[in-house]
Amino acid sequence: MSVIAANLQAVESDIAAAAQQAGRTASDVALLAVSKTVPPATIREAYAAGQRAFGENYVQEGVEKIAALADLRGDIGWHFIGPLQSNKTRVVAEQFDWVHAIDRLKIAERLSAQRPAGLAPLQVCIQVNISDEASKSGVAPAEVPALAQAIAVLPNLRLRGLMAIPAPADDPDAQRRPFAALRSLLDQLRQSGLNVDTLSMGMSADMDAAIAEGATLVRIGTAIFGARG
Repeated sequence: MSVIAANLQAVESDIAAAAQQAGRTASDVALLAVSKTVPPATIREAYAAGQRAFGENYVQEGVEKIAALADLRGDIGWHFIGPLQSNKTRVVAEQFDWVHAIDRLKIAERLSAQRPAGLAPLQVCIQVNISDEASKSGVAPAEVPALAQAIAVLPNLRLRGLMAIPAPADDPDAQRRPFAALRSLLDQLRQSGLNVDTLSMGMSADMDAAIAEGATLVRIGTAIFGARG
């Protein structure tokens, strides 16, 4: 077994254990392999080990990998998880399956207008600045309901839920609090009538806390591919 395959197996075991601890099942939590700076050959190795969803933070790098792995395109889900500028929306709308970090309506409107007619709707999440950090992207929690309602009616997007990257914390209880707040926001959207199902939250250092609070998708890079610069 390759190192990548062994790492994936270990991460999947950790997800299953965290889900069980939270009274959930492993199938409730999808694994997104964060593949920024990882070469296509290594992504292909992860694919061979069974991984099907990959997250990219940089537009040009991601597009180059999608092209390099074009033979796997029908079987891989490509997620754009980094901040997105207006001048990069067209290529993301054309190439990716998911966008996790929508933080303003203008970006969503451009993605919808630029999504090619022959493709399925682009799956999107709103990024929430759940820890109120000045340096972080994302909308304030109070702005989420209005933004969600506006995005939900755009024709070529499918609003799936919310994403957050909380401030780092070492204490498990401190890790859980922002994830609980995000889950509460998603519950509010559901109560308002929106059909949302995704909590994109939790990374290598705080995955257990995220799963305990209802994460449906965890974004894991280091534990699969090793530390990167």
